[in-house]
Amino acid sequence: MAKSGTTTQGLRTAIERSGYYPALVAEAVEAAVGGEQIASYLVHQETTFDANEVRRHVTVLVLTAHRFIVSHTDEQAADSSSPTPYATTSTESVKLDRISSVVLSRVVANPESYTPGTLPREVVLTIGWGAVSRIDLEPAACGDPNCEADHGYTGSSTADDLSLRVSEAGDGPDAVRQTLAFAQALSEATAATAATGR
Repeated sequence: MAKSGTTTQGLRTAIERSGYYPALVAEAVEAAVGGEQIASYLVHQETTFDANEVRRHVTVLVLTAHRFIVSHTDEQAADSSSPTPYATTSTESVKLDRISSVVLSRVVANPESYTPGTLPREVVLTIGWGAVSRIDLEPAACGDPNCEADHGYTGSSTADDLSLRVSEAGDGPDAVRQTLAFAQALSEATAATAATGR
């Protein structure tokens, strides 16, 4: 389930509609936003299955004129550190000029007959700002099949701070549309920030 929009009241309503500890999530997000105007937001709830447990998670993304705010809330079962179930909420505030990449992957059915404007069946939004990087290494080789020399390693480094997968089947067509709208607003904001140098 994903909801998007541009107002503080709309954000609170979207958080409440998610039904996932709305008072806790709203308080954390609103404290991070402070008095700034909201340019766009996205609320995405995800349910996962971990062995015998069902776990819920909500991600709230907020775009203001100068910042990108990310909030994650997870629930945990009672364990040795807590006799009762508990939730953990975190928020991160990122200046727009720190965002290095906004990647939107679209999955479309029957690409040979694709019509512009058709909703993708799935989108994956990946945003990087340098807080988390993934390095994939593998042994390097040369073109000689008989070579036994050590050529070191080769690999790639990928910014992978946030990745959200939203599908029409699992989240509904509105969630896909809202993710596309938020991705466009964030891309435009980062481009404008880069152009003005602020």
